[in-house]
Amino acid sequence: MPLPMPEKIQKTVQSNLTPGQIIAKHQQSAPINVMAIANDLGLNVWSMNLPGNISGKIFRDALNGGTSGFSIAVNAKESPVRQRFTIAHEIAHFILHRTNLETGDLIDDTMYRSGLSSAEESAANSLAADILMPFPLIQKFITAGMKDVPSLAAAFQVSQVAMKIRLGIPVT
Repeated sequence: MPLPMPEKIQKTVQSNLTPGQIIAKHQQSAPINVMAIANDLGLNVWSMNLPGNISGKIFRDALNGGTSGFSIAVNAKESPVRQRFTIAHEIAHFILHRTNLETGDLIDDTMYRSGLSSAEESAANSLAADILMPFPLIQKFITAGMKDVPSLAAAFQVSQVAMKIRLGIPVT
Protein backbone atom coordinates (compact mmCIF):
# COMPACT_ATOMS: atom_id res chain seq x y z
CA MET A 1 0.00 0.00 0.00
CA PRO A 2 1.74 3.22 -1.14
CA LEU A 3 2.29 6.03 1.35
CA PRO A 4 0.12 9.08 0.78
CA MET A 5 2.30 11.71 -0.86
CA PRO A 6 1.50 15.26 -1.92
CA GLU A 7 0.24 15.17 -5.50
CA LYS A 8 2.63 17.91 -6.57
CA ILE A 9 5.68 15.70 -6.02
CA GLN A 10 7.48 15.24 -9.31
CA LYS A 11 8.58 11.90 -10.67
CA THR A 12 12.18 11.10 -9.79
CA VAL A 13 15.03 11.73 -12.20
CA GLN A 14 16.06 8.09 -12.65
CA SER A 15 12.65 6.47 -12.53
CA ASN A 16 9.12 6.86 -13.74
CA LEU A 17 7.95 5.98 -10.23
CA THR A 18 6.82 8.57 -7.73
CA PRO A 19 8.69 8.79 -4.41
CA GLY A 20 5.71 7.10 -2.74
CA GLN A 21 5.89 4.18 -5.18
CA ILE A 22 9.65 3.87 -4.67
CA ILE A 23 9.21 3.74 -0.90
CA ALA A 24 6.31 1.27 -1.12
CA LYS A 25 8.31 -1.19 -3.23
CA HIS A 26 10.84 -1.43 -0.37
CA GLN A 27 8.22 -1.94 2.34
CA GLN A 28 7.39 -5.57 1.67
CA SER A 29 9.50 -6.92 4.54
CA ALA A 30 11.27 -5.65 7.63
CA PRO A 31 13.67 -4.09 8.18
CA ILE A 32 13.03 -1.49 5.50
CA ASN A 33 16.12 -0.94 3.35
CA VAL A 34 16.52 2.85 3.63
CA MET A 35 19.78 2.75 1.67
CA ALA A 36 17.95 1.22 -1.30
CA ILE A 37 15.22 3.86 -1.04
CA ALA A 38 17.84 6.63 -0.99
CA ASN A 39 19.61 5.08 -3.97
CA ASP A 40 16.36 4.74 -5.94
CA LEU A 41 15.59 8.40 -5.23
CA GLY A 42 19.02 9.34 -6.58
CA LEU A 43 20.57 10.14 -3.19
CA ASN A 44 24.03 9.04 -2.07
CA VAL A 45 24.45 8.34 1.65
CA TRP A 46 27.72 8.92 3.47
CA SER A 47 28.77 8.08 7.01
CA MET A 48 30.83 10.98 8.36
CA ASN A 49 32.35 12.15 11.62
CA LEU A 50 29.97 15.02 12.25
CA PRO A 51 29.96 17.18 15.39
CA GLY A 52 28.29 15.39 18.31
CA ASN A 53 25.09 17.43 18.15
CA ILE A 54 24.57 16.83 14.40
CA SER A 55 22.69 13.66 13.43
CA GLY A 56 22.70 14.26 9.72
CA LYS A 57 22.29 16.58 6.80
CA ILE A 58 21.13 16.60 3.22
CA PHE A 59 23.01 18.78 0.81
CA ARG A 60 23.57 19.56 -2.85
CA ASP A 61 26.62 17.55 -3.90
CA ALA A 62 27.58 18.16 -7.51
CA LEU A 63 30.71 16.01 -7.25
CA ASN A 64 29.53 12.93 -5.35
CA GLY A 65 25.76 13.30 -5.11
CA GLY A 66 23.50 10.71 -6.61
CA THR A 67 21.54 11.19 -9.80
CA SER A 68 19.45 13.79 -7.97
CA GLY A 69 22.57 15.82 -7.24
CA PHE A 70 22.09 15.45 -3.48
CA SER A 71 23.85 13.53 -0.72
CA ILE A 72 22.87 12.60 2.81
CA ALA A 73 25.50 12.55 5.55
CA VAL A 74 24.87 10.66 8.79
CA ASN A 75 26.88 10.88 11.97
CA ALA A 76 29.17 7.83 12.07
CA LYS A 77 29.29 8.03 15.88
CA GLU A 78 25.58 7.37 16.33
CA SER A 79 23.94 3.96 16.70
CA PRO A 80 22.79 2.08 13.60
CA VAL A 81 19.11 2.56 14.51
CA ARG A 82 19.66 6.30 14.92
CA GLN A 83 21.48 6.43 11.57
CA ARG A 84 18.57 4.60 9.90
CA PHE A 85 16.09 7.12 11.29
CA THR A 86 18.34 10.00 10.22
CA ILE A 87 18.51 8.64 6.65
CA ALA A 88 14.71 8.28 6.56
CA HIS A 89 14.33 11.80 8.02
CA GLU A 90 16.62 13.30 5.37
CA ILE A 91 14.80 11.35 2.62
CA ALA A 92 11.61 12.93 3.96
CA HIS A 93 13.16 16.39 3.66
CA PHE A 94 14.15 15.56 0.09
CA ILE A 95 10.59 14.56 -0.76
CA LEU A 96 8.70 17.19 1.22
CA HIS A 97 11.01 20.20 1.27
CA ARG A 98 12.95 20.06 -1.96
CA THR A 99 12.49 23.80 -2.55
CA ASN A 100 14.29 24.54 0.73
CA LEU A 101 17.16 22.27 -0.36
CA GLU A 102 17.70 24.25 -3.53
CA THR A 103 18.67 27.27 -1.42
CA GLY A 104 21.11 25.50 0.94
CA ASP A 105 21.96 22.49 3.08
CA LEU A 106 19.58 21.23 5.75
CA ILE A 107 21.53 20.24 8.83
CA ASP A 108 19.59 18.42 11.55
CA ASP A 109 20.81 18.45 15.12
CA THR A 110 20.12 15.59 17.53
CA MET A 111 16.57 16.88 18.06
CA TYR A 112 15.97 17.09 14.28
CA ARG A 113 15.91 20.86 14.16
CA SER A 114 17.23 22.30 10.94
CA GLY A 115 16.01 25.85 10.96
CA LEU A 116 12.81 24.80 9.22
CA SER A 117 9.52 25.39 10.96
CA SER A 118 8.47 22.92 13.63
CA ALA A 119 5.63 21.87 11.31
CA GLU A 120 8.14 21.01 8.56
CA GLU A 121 10.34 19.09 10.99
CA SER A 122 7.29 17.28 12.36
CA ALA A 123 6.27 16.35 8.81
CA ALA A 124 9.78 14.98 8.13
CA ASN A 125 9.70 12.95 11.35
CA SER A 126 6.25 11.61 10.51
CA LEU A 127 7.27 10.56 7.01
CA ALA A 128 10.48 9.00 8.37
CA ALA A 129 8.34 6.88 10.74
CA ASP A 130 6.04 5.97 7.82
CA ILE A 131 9.06 4.88 5.80
CA LEU A 132 10.70 2.76 8.51
CA MET A 133 7.61 1.40 10.28
CA PRO A 134 4.69 1.12 7.85
CA PHE A 135 1.52 0.27 9.74
CA PRO A 136 0.44 -2.58 7.41
CA LEU A 137 3.77 -4.34 7.96
CA ILE A 138 3.65 -3.77 11.72
CA GLN A 139 0.15 -5.27 11.71
CA LYS A 140 1.45 -8.38 9.92
CA PHE A 141 4.04 -8.89 12.66
CA ILE A 142 1.46 -8.35 15.40
CA THR A 143 -0.98 -10.76 13.73
CA ALA A 144 1.83 -13.33 13.54
CA GLY A 145 2.23 -13.05 17.32
CA MET A 146 5.00 -10.48 17.75
CA LYS A 147 3.38 -8.06 20.16
CA ASP A 148 6.11 -6.71 22.42
CA VAL A 149 7.91 -3.46 21.68
CA PRO A 150 11.48 -4.80 22.01
CA SER A 151 10.84 -7.56 19.45
CA LEU A 152 9.08 -5.22 17.01
CA ALA A 153 11.82 -2.61 17.37
CA ALA A 154 14.47 -5.26 16.69
CA ALA A 155 12.60 -6.61 13.65
CA PHE A 156 12.27 -3.12 12.14
CA GLN A 157 15.77 -2.03 13.29
CA VAL A 158 14.46 1.06 15.05
CA SER A 159 14.78 2.22 18.63
CA GLN A 160 12.27 1.04 21.20
CA VAL A 161 11.29 4.68 21.76
CA ALA A 162 10.58 5.14 18.03
CA MET A 163 8.45 1.97 18.00
CA LYS A 164 6.53 3.08 21.10
CA ILE A 165 5.79 6.44 19.50
CA ARG A 166 4.69 4.71 16.30
CA LEU A 167 2.34 2.43 18.24
CA GLY A 168 0.95 5.30 20.29
CA ILE A 169 2.41 4.00 23.55
CA PRO A 170 3.36 6.77 25.98
CA VAL A 171 7.11 7.19 26.33
CA THR A 172 8.20 7.66 29.93
